[in-house]
Amino acid sequence: MDIKEHKFSFIKKWISIARDMNLIFSHEFKVVFKDRGVVIIFILASLIYPLLYCGLYRNETLVDVPIAVVDCSRSKLSTELLRHVDATQDVKIVSSFSTLAEAKEAFNARKVHGVMYIPSDFNKKISTSQQATVSIYCDMSSFLYYRALMQASNYSILDMGKQIQVEKLNAEGITGESAEIVSSPIQYNGVALFNGGNGFASFLMPAILILIIHQTLFFGIGMIAGTSREENRFHELVSSSLHRGGIFRVVIGKCACYLALYIVFSYYILELIPHIFNLPHIGNSVDIMFLMIPFLLATIFFSMTISVFIPNRETGMILFLFFSLILLFLSGISWPRSNINGFWRTFSWIFPATHGIQGYIKINTMGADLRHVSFEYISLWIQTAIYFVTTSWSYHWQINKSYKKELIKADD
Repeated sequence: MDIKEHKFSFIKKWISIARDMNLIFSHEFKVVFKDRGVVIIFILASLIYPLLYCGLYRNETLVDVPIAVVDCSRSKLSTELLRHVDATQDVKIVSSFSTLAEAKEAFNARKVHGVMYIPSDFNKKISTSQQATVSIYCDMSSFLYYRALMQASNYSILDMGKQIQVEKLNAEGITGESAEIVSSPIQYNGVALFNGGNGFASFLMPAILILIIHQTLFFGIGMIAGTSREENRFHELVSSSLHRGGIFRVVIGKCACYLALYIVFSYYILELIPHIFNLPHIGNSVDIMFLMIPFLLATIFFSMTISVFIPNRETGMILFLFFSLILLFLSGISWPRSNINGFWRTFSWIFPATHGIQGYIKINTMGADLRHVSFEYISLWIQTAIYFVTTSWSYHWQINKSYKKELIKADD
């Protein structure tokens, strides 16, 4: 064979490979859009879930949490303190009781989420330069109630304490700036980084958005695999008419279909949704999309590997529900990764969502670039390579199994 014939043969071979992959790519698109369940998961869930979750948490923070007060002092100072507390945006005084027992009844009835108790000696102790006590009873069924009441009461008490100290210094002849310095020798300046409004949505939603991509891909691919097994007489994952050209063509063709769909969905979820709901979005869009490429590939190959062992459509739903909360906890968002023990931290590396969430938050919320997320970026590419191999091996094993069934059927 001369050089021209060899070159022609090589080109012909690659044309054949491209034709086979395009056939599988087109077939997979038809499968996706023919199955109503997959359409709901891939398209409707990807479009609606981000709107639903972000809409639920749009207010970001709790305001005017209802609380009760028990003011046994009934003095000018106690009234002023309660006025300052009520003026904050965090809480709202809705009830005033004479005893703690009465306030407890309202608390147990869920009419209020906290009680502020001022003892009868409050004014007397302050007037005689003694330390007064104010008791705060918080509803700990939600940390947001606790945060609102403690923040409102602490700021108000500290501010009043400073005013009382300045008044006493003025009485001793220390006035003006000198009194301010003595009453507050160290100036406190708190700056909340990456979430200036201390919003719940700004903290949680970036992780949820990545998890939506991961879980809809996982569930959709699992549903397709389960349907293929249910509708095929040999319960094959891949029809024999598609895998004649080789394993890699099947794997890459299917992957290209899912990747083409989710590049579009990822742009919508990670770029448009943060703008619509004013979520943190200070990262470079190009860096985000570069991170998403290995994340999507790793998630696709991971899902394809697992799908080999999914016998029907319902199994995918069970796995979807089982892993959703686990992946959120393992991501290190709801609980710091530094406080997760070594086993679970290592276990979390199995799932592309772990590195995807961490990398996206660092870029999108904290303004990092690809250099700062090199660990997550490289880990996702490693997962892509590993799960590509496991997918190819799993498909090869399944196809060999199907051949044996066909031979047995032919012998019969």
